[in-house]
Amino acid sequence: MSTGTRLPSGLVTFLFTDIEGSTRLAQVLGPGYQALLAQHRRLLRDVFVGHGGVEMFIEGDSLFFAFGDASAALTACQQAQRALATHPWPAAQAVPRVRMGLHSGWAQPRAGEYASPEVHRAARITEAAHGGQVLCSAATARQAGNLGNGTYLRDLGLFRLRGFEGRERLYQLVAPGLEHRFPRPRTSAAAPSTLPAPTTSFVGRARERRRLAELLSEYRLVTVAGPGGAGKTRLAVCVADSHVDRYPDGVWFVDLAGVADGELVPVTVAGALGVRPEPGRPVLDTVADHVAGRSLLLLLDTCDAHLAAAAQLVERVLAASGTTTVLATSREPLGLPGEVVWRIPPLSLVPPEEGGLSDAVALLADRTAAARGGHPVEPADLPHLRRIAALLDGLPLALELAAARLGVLSAGQLARRLADELAGDVADVLVTLDAGRPAGTGRHATLEAAVGWSYRTLERDPAWLLRALSVFAGPVDLDTARWVLGGDPLPPLSVLVDKSLLQVEAEPGSGADRPYRYRMLDPIRAFAARALSAAGGEEAARDRHVDWVREALDRAGRGSDGQPAVLSLDRFDPLAAEVRAALNWCATGGSGRAGLRVVCALDQWWRERGLAREARLWLTRLYRRVAQTGETVPDAEYATVYHVHSLQAHADAELAEQLQYSQRAEAAARASGDPALLTRVLAGRGTSLWELGQPEDAERVCREVIEYGERHATPADALFAVYCLARLLWHRGALDEAAEVLSRARQAEAARPDVRGHRTVDMLLGVVALSRRDLVAAHDHLVVALRSRMDHGFRSRACDALGAMAVRCALGGDVRTAARLFGAVRAARARLHGHQGLFGDYRAAHERALRAQVGDEAFDRWYAEGAAMDLDTAAALALAVDQEPREDLLPAGSAGPGDDALGPGAVEPGATVGTEPVESRAGGPAAPPE
Repeated sequence: MSTGTRLPSGLVTFLFTDIEGSTRLAQVLGPGYQALLAQHRRLLRDVFVGHGGVEMFIEGDSLFFAFGDASAALTACQQAQRALATHPWPAAQAVPRVRMGLHSGWAQPRAGEYASPEVHRAARITEAAHGGQVLCSAATARQAGNLGNGTYLRDLGLFRLRGFEGRERLYQLVAPGLEHRFPRPRTSAAAPSTLPAPTTSFVGRARERRRLAELLSEYRLVTVAGPGGAGKTRLAVCVADSHVDRYPDGVWFVDLAGVADGELVPVTVAGALGVRPEPGRPVLDTVADHVAGRSLLLLLDTCDAHLAAAAQLVERVLAASGTTTVLATSREPLGLPGEVVWRIPPLSLVPPEEGGLSDAVALLADRTAAARGGHPVEPADLPHLRRIAALLDGLPLALELAAARLGVLSAGQLARRLADELAGDVADVLVTLDAGRPAGTGRHATLEAAVGWSYRTLERDPAWLLRALSVFAGPVDLDTARWVLGGDPLPPLSVLVDKSLLQVEAEPGSGADRPYRYRMLDPIRAFAARALSAAGGEEAARDRHVDWVREALDRAGRGSDGQPAVLSLDRFDPLAAEVRAALNWCATGGSGRAGLRVVCALDQWWRERGLAREARLWLTRLYRRVAQTGETVPDAEYATVYHVHSLQAHADAELAEQLQYSQRAEAAARASGDPALLTRVLAGRGTSLWELGQPEDAERVCREVIEYGERHATPADALFAVYCLARLLWHRGALDEAAEVLSRARQAEAARPDVRGHRTVDMLLGVVALSRRDLVAAHDHLVVALRSRMDHGFRSRACDALGAMAVRCALGGDVRTAARLFGAVRAARARLHGHQGLFGDYRAAHERALRAQVGDEAFDRWYAEGAAMDLDTAAALALAVDQEPREDLLPAGSAGPGDDALGPGAVEPGATVGTEPVESRAGGPAAPPE
């Protein structure tokens, strides 16, 4: 504390902060850690002092401040977290995650310090927080009152703080721009739990719950094994919930059913644990380090979806921590040493000794009451319910499905119908579906029977449609059903809906005229898929599904007239689940060649959505499939595939892989003898050379590719070489030539619907105009580029245009808008998991210059405002900027930030740009928006 500083007395709010994981951060950064620590201290000190905080001490990575006003202290924490989140730290692994804790109480300073238990309570609250989180006590919450502006305190509940009797109610500060999802506080009496909340009551299984609980107390790896629909997940969640207090570091639920690829299993588990992947390090190592020394229960659900990957992760986790327990659910064991495999039995059909209903009948009665609008079953129904439960062998999912039927049938009707169906020949066919499966899965026969009685009453067309629709991953619309059936789908769809084999739901959106779509519940989908396999039509149906996906992707790139239209990536988003289902089939049992075509059709979508790594995984699997089947893939197709692979690797910053596949693409393109294809493949080579630090070679290659494209009448295919050449010329200050090259490229860009929505010519012309200080021309070009990119779903590229608009505002004197846009770009890039874009260094230089011009406090405040915006809001802000620079906003005697930040080709501040029209200065007027 500084000498002479007046300490608050009376009701004082104490604030502690420290860096989460500071030891590891210091190990990673080495000597650079001290600089980061000093910068972190400066950011926090400036904010806290600016809000009336008095510095008590700074020790290592910890800060201690006292405030006379609880509201000011919370506001300071909010702005401090924003400042940390938006600060341009030197690297992704060098971002300090700071936790903050506050408590208010009566205290009087003595000899320049406080000797009060209130100080220690604030310190313990800080220990309970996670990096990036702000926690406070109920006393602070009461004193702060209404914070306003979308900021509030979320009640997290009562927790026991280390060293204090009783429990303290903790609140989390929630505000725009701050993270709000954290694990439960780190306290000794409230372990975190991410178990899903059940939507229906848990019925019966008292004996099974006791036995599974005993196994968890004795063994570190317990696998609940059994067939689908046996109730594995519900039982595991119920038992895990009763064990929350036994694991100080929490009970964590992870469902592997929706994971697209086994390699993503560690990523999924890390996300569930709240662990952030570390750049350049396997995620599995990060997860292992996280659990080391912790006492937690990890519930891995549906391990059979990716058995090998799940087993690898479990083995590593158990080896890393001797106090971690794993509870798994799976259709088959993991096969690991020390694993206890507990096979879940069906629900008991025997009433308990003390009287009452058996577990199976109790579940059936409970769900029947729900199906009948909450009316309890009549005593006369009980004998029939016992018969139904026995016919279905006590399998929970079969009972659930039967109860749904009891909403329209009496218990006696359903019992007689099930008995008749199970006595028929078809029942024997259904039982044989499980032939050859591992022991313990034979009860699928009873599940087949539960659905089979409805299925076997279908006419040919409805039955065939149900089987064919089972290969779709999600709901289908009427046109898709017509495509599948090859005729009018309405009659068979009506039958399937009436029999509850399909559910009707309106498409997302608003309005009374929304089209309906048809959804199959997963258990019924599984039944239909098995029926499809039994009928011998699975391969043909899945191949047809792949064809549908390819046609849907092709339609997404065409207009209502059937002609190629400007590509809009937003039209691909609803197809994602179907695409993944099709690719999975192509990689495992279908045509690898067809799968490669699907991946290539989504080339830009993978990159713009931050999914380049997933695209590379699919390509690798499909290469193996093609090798297995011996399919012939023409050189031209391989050239396209390898080219797309190189682009995905580039987006993922895998430069060695990018170069490898770029060379393969060139070889295949030359072998194909197609000059247009070769031009397109080579057009990106200049960018690779530039990034490897060879700008002269890059420029030479770009000019050669452009000349080759003109010589072979394929100039549009050389377009990316033109873009690269223009950037090279801009970078070395040859602005006139850059503008001329771009002006000539307009026609080529307009000839390519797949890139027309980028409006990259306008984007680059806008940057050229910025370097000339022609802000009007720059504004026109950049607005066109930004609007088009947002309208067509190119959100990553929109960040480049938004950053350029920030520079335009900075040069035009609109410093607040510029700082806000700079913050918005940085945050949007982080959300898209992308690098800082093609003009990241240029934008960063202007950020530094603007900061120096307006000062840290103002810049950080505006920057944080922008970082809190989503991309749509930030784009709207940029598009609302006046075209003409405002004279009243320009700093006196200046045309903008200093020369050192202006980038290549900059003119002196205040210099005359010229009086010739925009067309001759920046390559032509901005084209009108599409």
